[in-house]
Order: sequence, then C-alpha cells, then structure tokens
Amino acid sequence: MRETFLEFCAKKKMAAAPPARQGLKALILRGWNEVPDIVGGSVLALIGLGFIGVGLTNYYRKDGENKRYKFTYVVFRDDDPRAQKVRKD
Repeated sequence: MRETFLEFCAKKKMAAAPPARQGLKALILRGWNEVPDIVGGSVLALIGLGFIGVGLTNYYRKDGENKRYKFTYVVFRDDDPRAQKVRKD
C-alpha cells in the first residue's frame, strides 16, 4: 500500500524552518538558502545605491553643475556669483 505525503514526512523527519525569534541573521541565511539569486541581487542593488549616493555627493560638492561647455547658451550678469566661476575655467 502506498503511503501518504504526511506519513512520508513524519517518517523522514524533514527539516523545519528555523524559528523567527533567532533574529535577522537567521532570516538572511534562510533567504540565501531558499532564493540566493534574489538575495544576492538585493545586496548588489544596495551597494549600487550607496555608490549613487557617494557619486551625487561628490558631484554637488565639487560644483559639477558648472560645466564649461553646455548644450544651450547661458547668459550671466556681471554681478552673478556663477560668472566668477566661469571666468576661472
């Protein structure tokens, strides 16, 4: 006679999921074991967001908006502070 799935599981003592109270580390490890491509992609996405933040910070800190060659004409008055920066370039 063929046994049911529940009888098979009871006989083999299948591994149970770790309890949720073990913390974030257990959750990350369980996710890595179940869907490593999603967890790995999420880690890479977070690293990419960090690089974007650092890049934007450096761009605005070093006045990246002040380009020497622009696609459109920009007219500055003499008393505009940006005119002094353009003259230095």
